[in-house]
Amino acid sequence: MSFMYNPFPFDDPRPVNRPALAKETIEGVTCGTLKSASKLAAEFAGMLKDGRGVVVAIDGYTTADWTRLVNCLSQQLIAKGVEMTTVRFSDIYKSGKEIHEMIDPYLEWDKSKDPTLLYGKVFRGGYPAIFDEKKKESLKAALKEAKAAPKVTVVYGYGCLDKEFRELYDVKCYLDVTPKESILRIRRGQFANYGDTVADKVNLTIRRCYYADFEMAVGLRGELLREGVLDWYLPSDDPDGLQLMSRETMEEILSALALYPFRCKPAYIEGVWGGTYIQKMRHLPDTMKNCAWVFDLIPMEVSVVVEAGEKKVEFPYFTFLQKEGVPVMGEPCVKKFHGYFPIRFNYDDSWHSNGNMSIQCHSGEKWNKENYDEFGRQDESYYIVEAAQDAKTFIGFRDDADTDEFIEKIKKADTKHEPFDYMRYVSYEESKPGLQIMIPAGTIHSSGRNQLVLEIGSLTIGSYTYKLYDYLRKDLDGKPRPIHTWYGERNLAFERKTSWVRQNIVQKPRVVREGNDWREIILGESDLLYFSLRRLDFQTSVEDDTKGKFHVLSVVNGERIRIRSIDHPERSFEAQYLDIVVVPANMGRYVVENLRTEPVSVHKTMLKDGFEND
Repeated sequence: MSFMYNPFPFDDPRPVNRPALAKETIEGVTCGTLKSASKLAAEFAGMLKDGRGVVVAIDGYTTADWTRLVNCLSQQLIAKGVEMTTVRFSDIYKSGKEIHEMIDPYLEWDKSKDPTLLYGKVFRGGYPAIFDEKKKESLKAALKEAKAAPKVTVVYGYGCLDKEFRELYDVKCYLDVTPKESILRIRRGQFANYGDTVADKVNLTIRRCYYADFEMAVGLRGELLREGVLDWYLPSDDPDGLQLMSRETMEEILSALALYPFRCKPAYIEGVWGGTYIQKMRHLPDTMKNCAWVFDLIPMEVSVVVEAGEKKVEFPYFTFLQKEGVPVMGEPCVKKFHGYFPIRFNYDDSWHSNGNMSIQCHSGEKWNKENYDEFGRQDESYYIVEAAQDAKTFIGFRDDADTDEFIEKIKKADTKHEPFDYMRYVSYEESKPGLQIMIPAGTIHSSGRNQLVLEIGSLTIGSYTYKLYDYLRKDLDGKPRPIHTWYGERNLAFERKTSWVRQNIVQKPRVVREGNDWREIILGESDLLYFSLRRLDFQTSVEDDTKGKFHVLSVVNGERIRIRSIDHPERSFEAQYLDIVVVPANMGRYVVENLRTEPVSVHKTMLKDGFEND
């Protein structure tokens, strides 16, 4: 997961996917918490027979709000003359102290290395690690006894659908929450980490979630989806407007979506160097200070919205992938990247901003494995979509840079707040629309002011951005921005200087295929990156073929296009300028059509041939 600490509370209404759905599937979605509770209560009451009770489990993603649903269920069952008892599953957890003693060693606490305590190692113990053995066995016995009485017993809480308990339930329900809403709930003080009774500081709560709580939830949810365990699935971003659908209905919606090109729902984030380009183009709220980052397709942070008749249903993107990973990504990709979508996409907007992005670098695969227990690496690339006067993209060290002196300077800037002339050390390229720069892990870089950048990066669950110099400025909250010289010094590729950069990662575009009014250009390919960066330039249309590998298309010039399957023309998606669309691996042959008269440029990202062995 990238560290989406403070998403702006705005829901973009435009990214809606409209796959063809059967009438029965559409009718299978119930909207509203009261209506959902009423439907569930009727089912539970109907299951009571022969003096036997019904035991129901309601699990959910981290920050799920059980209160309204459980209360409504109770009211509905009482109205039917049915007794209902509740069991809070968290009562079987170990003490908060025990859980912290187990998880805290996975988190970095040395502020000399990590001044704002961002980093840690992934905790892989899963929910069973936080269960108290005696309490667990006691609950199992109690649930077995509960079936002997003619009543409904509702067990609710994180982890209650762990495999140790599943056979004890007659009905299994899951409350899903999108990543953005989870973060907003944490920021509103509505969630305390597993085992805690009081919420910690927001940044510490989120960090614990990223390395432990979210990981537990993601792991269990994937297992439930893959094994078809659930009876009922409930999108629950709005506690008063829950949606209810059977597992079969949920699977039908997601399997239909996997047949189409689709777009995710982005998250928008303000930043100290944020600009105004996206804000104007997408008509974002005037209450935003600016828009620095657009998480258009950050796989662990975004969601997908599907239209089902007059209803709109929102799923976390990773929920979709956990169920439909193979048709979307292809089996080799799923196997190689452990089910994660391996490429992330966002826009960096510094248009008419007050400064550059920080001078920074990222970590590689070996470092991530040893320090964070992650299997991914953090490579990036920048594609310049728009650039204003004097825009620059900083990349690599200058050929004449004294890198030892540079390290001394950034340390003094960090500790003694001494400014220095970073341009004596860091090289740059003049930013022009169409410029593609690859940024392998370890390469020093920064996006300068007055441009819009399409940033494309490799897979990491965490976001390991080591700020080396940030011009001594404060963040939007008035606090000094965190600098990570300790990490940066150990990850910088000092040998990557101007000459190397221009020979290796700022490549001359080359045409790989072309037709009457179209061509496909390779903008960047390197042994250091496992994805290929390309562009489709055309007047009317261009055909392509996924050949079992997903493509991601970004409209970087032009107004409106249609992406449609050749073999199944009804499977299509219309995209506008700056939209980012996933063409699933199972699409095969498809065509991109220009729906206006002006020429179009579509950035295309795909896994390289042979990525499985990279």
